[in-house]
Amino acid sequence: MDASPSYLDPGNLSTREQFRRYGKRSVSPYRDGSPSSRLLYDAQNNIHSPTNTALLLEDIKHEAETTPAKTRRRPSFDVTEVVDGVEAGRSSLKLFKHEEDALADDGDTTFALFASLLDSALQGFMPFSDLILRLEKSCRDVSESIVYGSNIRHRVVEDKLMRQKAQLLLDEAASWSLLWYLFGKGTEEIPKELILIPSTSHLEACQFVADNLTAQLCLRIVQWLEGLTSKALDLERKVRGSHVGACLPSSGIWFHTQRYLKKRTSSANTVQHLDFDAPTREHAHLLPDDKKHDESLLEDVWTLLRAGRLEEACNICRSKGQAWRAATLCIFGGSDLSPSIEALVRNGKNRTLQAIELESRIGHQWYLWKWASYCASEKIAEQDTGKYEAAVYAAQCSNLRRMLPICTDWESACWAIAKSWLDFQVDYELTHLQPERMDQIKSIADAIDGSPAHSDGAVQTSSGSGSWPLQVSNQQPRQLSDLIQKLHSGELVHENVTRGCKEPQRQIEMILMVGDIPRLLDLIWSWIAPSEDENIFRPHGDPQMIRFGAHLVLVLRYLLDDEFKDTFREKIMNVGDLIVHMYAMFLFSNQHEELVGIYASQLARHRCIDLFVHMMELRLDSSVHVKYNIFLSAIEYLQFSPLDNSKGSFEEIVERVLSRSREIIVSQYDKLSGVAEQHRLHSLQKAMVIQWLCFTPPSTIKNVDDVSRKLLIRALVHSNILFREFSLVSMWRVPAVPIGAHSVLSFLAEPLKQLSESSNTLEAVSQNLKEFHDWNEYYSCDAKYRNWLKIKLENAEVTPMDLSMDEKQWAVSAAKETLNSSLSLLLRKDNPWLASGEDNVYGSVEPIFLELHATAMLCLPSGECLLPDATVCTTLMSALYTSVSEEDVLNRQFMINVSISSKDDCCVEVVLRCLAVPGDGLGPQEHDDGGILATVMAAGFKGELLRFQPGVTMDISRLDAWYSSKDGSLESPATFIVQGLCRRCCLPEVILRCMQVSLSLIELGNAPASHDQLIELVTCGEAGFLHLFSHQQLQEFLLFEREYSISQMEVQEEFSS
Repeated sequence: MDASPSYLDPGNLSTREQFRRYGKRSVSPYRDGSPSSRLLYDAQNNIHSPTNTALLLEDIKHEAETTPAKTRRRPSFDVTEVVDGVEAGRSSLKLFKHEEDALADDGDTTFALFASLLDSALQGFMPFSDLILRLEKSCRDVSESIVYGSNIRHRVVEDKLMRQKAQLLLDEAASWSLLWYLFGKGTEEIPKELILIPSTSHLEACQFVADNLTAQLCLRIVQWLEGLTSKALDLERKVRGSHVGACLPSSGIWFHTQRYLKKRTSSANTVQHLDFDAPTREHAHLLPDDKKHDESLLEDVWTLLRAGRLEEACNICRSKGQAWRAATLCIFGGSDLSPSIEALVRNGKNRTLQAIELESRIGHQWYLWKWASYCASEKIAEQDTGKYEAAVYAAQCSNLRRMLPICTDWESACWAIAKSWLDFQVDYELTHLQPERMDQIKSIADAIDGSPAHSDGAVQTSSGSGSWPLQVSNQQPRQLSDLIQKLHSGELVHENVTRGCKEPQRQIEMILMVGDIPRLLDLIWSWIAPSEDENIFRPHGDPQMIRFGAHLVLVLRYLLDDEFKDTFREKIMNVGDLIVHMYAMFLFSNQHEELVGIYASQLARHRCIDLFVHMMELRLDSSVHVKYNIFLSAIEYLQFSPLDNSKGSFEEIVERVLSRSREIIVSQYDKLSGVAEQHRLHSLQKAMVIQWLCFTPPSTIKNVDDVSRKLLIRALVHSNILFREFSLVSMWRVPAVPIGAHSVLSFLAEPLKQLSESSNTLEAVSQNLKEFHDWNEYYSCDAKYRNWLKIKLENAEVTPMDLSMDEKQWAVSAAKETLNSSLSLLLRKDNPWLASGEDNVYGSVEPIFLELHATAMLCLPSGECLLPDATVCTTLMSALYTSVSEEDVLNRQFMINVSISSKDDCCVEVVLRCLAVPGDGLGPQEHDDGGILATVMAAGFKGELLRFQPGVTMDISRLDAWYSSKDGSLESPATFIVQGLCRRCCLPEVILRCMQVSLSLIELGNAPASHDQLIELVTCGEAGFLHLFSHQQLQEFLLFEREYSISQMEVQEEFSS
């Protein structure tokens, strides 16, 4: 059992490998050069150089941190590669990573390898029936590498764990093999060229098994179990050399008994002759040494029979001097009489058997051989001359009670019961071809109907051949469920077999035999389902079982026919989705984000979207490489646009992430203080989601240019939304910069650089790009102002006499730079800052309404939060109404609603609604000031509401404006309202800051040349700035001008004196 962690927390990154590296991904041999890449590699196995500067910078930083400072030499560490024996199964997801622990979990190998194989099958590069065989081979190869692939000596406990892990993989390989035999192996028909007239018993047996579903199922189970044993023998021969049949050359010659008889010594218990029938005829035994050698030989023969290697078993008997025994095992000239199409093809047209049965009637010789084998097995067992010898002959005649005592494991017992039942069904069918045995057939049928279903009772030995079928029939199961029941509680079944029935893979295999897929899915889910009382992801199943269950579900979905799946379609979709989702979460929890997309793409739409949203939110603060892996996993394996409504799409995921990022986060800080700083930090979290849109998609995805264009458009649209919100909460005149806004600018720098280098013109980007450049200029001015303010505050900490000339000059340079950039923004005539150039024309004859939705904190002048209650909400709503004339309230159906936020009781939710009219919502805008809704809201943001607490401002958390219908349903964004609101709030603040900077310059004796121009700009009616000012802002403007004039006169007096 894997040493699984006690719990798996997707948010815990402490276990992420320190030196994780991704190497080239080899292209699947089924791809035929198709351009389909994964991770960072293209279809030609060339590394896909990430154009994202953030990725390259993080690589350089990581390399510098992990390289010793003195030598700058790569540290020596082991890199765990995918097993050499499974190179062919590795198509596109080869991973290389450093394992800190010597006993690294080899599950990492199987996770990536299975994902690679499944990816190839999903893309159509291999059929799912072949996928099952590849999965089986992969399990065997990884298991072999665990046990035999390393020369490192481990401690006893470690070695035991590794061998247990290897055995679990072998058990899983057996389940994949059974799945292939039951559902992946095609149904064959008897080739016409092999049909003989008159027919033979073997041909009739093959035809019966091909037509009878129960017999066909038994045959496939037998072939599966024989294949498992054969592969185990091959592995043993590969690792340890030849084992089966490697007994002494004289082991079958009875050498010790021969020497004993030559001495003319007699004993009643010792045979007197050396012919093969002597022990039975004389009721005597061989000498112990010869008996031991004989038993060893027959044990090997039994093992080879279990492996389906009858010819090899006969060759061993001949090589050991017992050609007579080979003749008793291979009748009709050594033909393979297995009732399978493969055996029929190997035998070809069996004229020998046809000739024999023409002479002695069809099936007669077959029946005689079966009867002789039965008698031999019973006689040998009664004389206790060898349990393996009795079992070898019992296997030829369905004599279960002589086989089960030596079946000490689940596989051998299941093979014995299945083969015995298969042979009995064939024998029973062949009796129909013998008219003289029809009465016996009737008696057998009556005995079968009246006998217990699982009888293992004693069979009385009979000297008459007519009683043999009845004795054998009492031991056989009646249906497949009886076979399973025999394995669980049969009287002759070994306790190890019963214990093996409780093992997970054995339970899976028995349910697969019955074909109860719904029960199988429920069983696997019960093993891996997380504990319901835990708040974190904590599955109690083995990781390898979670992996097996997910792949089993997906293989069954694609492998089974629609008619077969219709009976349990709901189960395989619902429970199957739960299993696949669990595995995807497991991969994510163990830092295999690059593999998640393969499985998420197979989930239902809502589960796929929820999974990626959960991943993106948890990894929002992770490294760029981690986020890029999630981005690639989504954009490569999911459809970009929602074309198929049953599957999730990248656009839907991003829309959900962007929407949720703007939702109010319940504050964990002191709710009575720190409002400005909390808004600043929250803005960074809101800005981080933009990075999901700024990664460069790989060039190998479909319609990469169109995808890149859509990503850029969506990034610009959302960034402008954030810029508007950030600007309204960054009015505080403090040195701290609005980190959210500058983070957005940095994220979009590279995509915009690529856009400028591209020859394609994107008309759809133009309007959003124009607003982005406006905000870029605004935040540039804002940063220069805050830099000047920082210098000013630092200089204020010392006396003017102690300031150096350099420090004064820095302050002057920063002030002039601030003024120049601000005036450049204010003096734009042809292209005013944030002016909406769109005409809002609607063809609807129904009235169009405008709505403004805002979520904000009420902030006291001290910076503390004013906790809202019902009284505060009512007072605020009344104060907002006073900002509108009664005429406008009536004519424009003006409505205001204020309530406490349901998500954060520190916030209020404000909804304004009015009728759209020409110049405000319809047609071109008159003043680009957002209209009446922006006017009302601006008064609240500036803290100048009448009949409300003086100085209390509304610090915005979320702001949206919409066009709505008469019934209140939202239709489309009314961007001009928020843009106008930003002009009302930002432009007066920029001018007031310029006045503050000008006053500082004049106090330093450097009169700014642009001061008069700034005054004219505000007072000039054509410029359109005066109506943006509130009463308090105009008073502050006049106060700055008064102080500037006084300082200017003082400077002139000092200069003149």
